[in-house]
Amino acid sequence: MKLSTFIRCHIEAILAQWDTFARDNSPQPHLLSHEELRDHAREMLMEIAADMEARQTDREQQRKSEGHGASGHEGRAATEHGKGRQLHKYTLLQVSAEFRSLRATVLRLWEPYLEHADTDALHEVIRFNEGIDQALAESIAGWARHTGETRDLFLAVLGHDLRSPLASIALAGDMLAGPALPPERLAKVAFTVTRATRIMSDMINDLMGFASTQLGGDIPQHPVPCDLLAPLNDAIADATATYPGARFQLHAPATLIGRYDRGRLYQMFLNLLVNAARHGAEGCPVLVEAGTRSTDHVVSVTNKGEPIPPQALESIFQPLVQLTEEDHVTRPPTSLGLGLFIARKIAEGHGGGIQVASNQSDGTRFTVTLPTKKSDA
Repeated sequence: MKLSTFIRCHIEAILAQWDTFARDNSPQPHLLSHEELRDHAREMLMEIAADMEARQTDREQQRKSEGHGASGHEGRAATEHGKGRQLHKYTLLQVSAEFRSLRATVLRLWEPYLEHADTDALHEVIRFNEGIDQALAESIAGWARHTGETRDLFLAVLGHDLRSPLASIALAGDMLAGPALPPERLAKVAFTVTRATRIMSDMINDLMGFASTQLGGDIPQHPVPCDLLAPLNDAIADATATYPGARFQLHAPATLIGRYDRGRLYQMFLNLLVNAARHGAEGCPVLVEAGTRSTDHVVSVTNKGEPIPPQALESIFQPLVQLTEEDHVTRPPTSLGLGLFIARKIAEGHGGGIQVASNQSDGTRFTVTLPTKKSDA
């Protein structure tokens, strides 16, 4: 059986092997659906089979070996595959490993159907390898292109988000440079400057935390004995100052003692509270509940408002992810999406985690679990 014919006739068996490797190779296997794991594998295989059956000149073979074989619609599936893998945090090494596995799988499954290892069979293997190499080149190009687009989006949104507090500070400076202000106006100017600098400080803290995770490390934490209600109350106060129209209702016991990094807990709680205030329904308070469950302290933040679509429940924790228009209820288009990512990393760094549930009747609830006792190790 010709190799291209074998690919068409046994594509389901090949894809089953792809699924197994793709899940084992994924940096986030629990977050990917079956469709996301398989991605564009079927289309890529069919393109390779079609290319193997097409006539090819020596010049075309040379250009293909140099990574210039695809044009027009050719290679589109591989390009989209690379973009999708970048979106799901695959490295280039992991992307190339998928094609190495695909190459080996197809040739291994085809071997029992190979009647004669002759010149024609060798030619088919050469054409197949050309197709795999071309698909890999297209995927790498798609991965790199999406990486550049993500970087550009990051810089654009960062500039947008910084412009607003900087404009407030500049306006306050102009007012202070003018004629003497009455005390009540002076107090408002001071509040504006304080709020703007707080917003910028929070953004810088999130950016530093994100940079730390991208360099292969965790967010630095230094746990000491403390009452987690202290950073929670500080975060509520600052979230109220940032969103004066929001109301926060806290229900908690007198103390919740554990070994925590107070500064990091403040950052985590503030991100959750600001997110709840930003997306909560007008006039409805944000409910904050704290207590103990088994060996964990538990803090939940609940807001009323548009529910998060089920398909976006995990995406909201991913940084720099461009959600679909349907999902913009959870993240505005001018958002780096770092707040919830940093919050979850901080919780995980303490040995805990953050879960989210959302529906129309109960609202959106983020639940933080933190061990009541944690060693310094």
